[in-house]
Amino acid sequence: MLVKLSPSALKQTRWYEYAIRFVLGGLATVLAGIMGASFGTSIGGLFLALPAIFCASATLIESHERRAKEKAGLDGRRRGQEAAALDAAGAGLGSIGLAAFAAVFYVTVPQSSVVAFIGAILAWAVVSMSTWWMRRKLRIVSHRVPSESRSRLARRRSVS
Repeated sequence: MLVKLSPSALKQTRWYEYAIRFVLGGLATVLAGIMGASFGTSIGGLFLALPAIFCASATLIESHERRAKEKAGLDGRRRGQEAAALDAAGAGLGSIGLAAFAAVFYVTVPQSSVVAFIGAILAWAVVSMSTWWMRRKLRIVSHRVPSESRSRLARRRSVS
């Protein structure tokens, strides 16, 4: 799957889905603040690293894909689950980048906070894109499909 920007996707999302994302993201942030106040900033920071809106986003992605297939008269459960799984994989790769951001920021912030932010953002971008590229290049296919079966498999996948 190619990564691309699609402004038309904003029109497909209903207003209450944005509200769910913002409310759950806000609650996760408040929880991190409470944990930080109760147990110290190190623990609060760990909870703040939680992708605050991931859970809501994965659920909404699944329902969008399922709804689109059902509109076409098909069962879209599998397609919705696959789309949510792909989003989860991206979140995992982004989390590796987040760890790089934190490490670079921690090491460089005593010298200059501006330099720390710039360096940390660059580290996040390089690590996130590198892990995405490595995953794309190194992914293992569990089985080979004979060439005559590929077209049938492609048709079957486009239906589900």
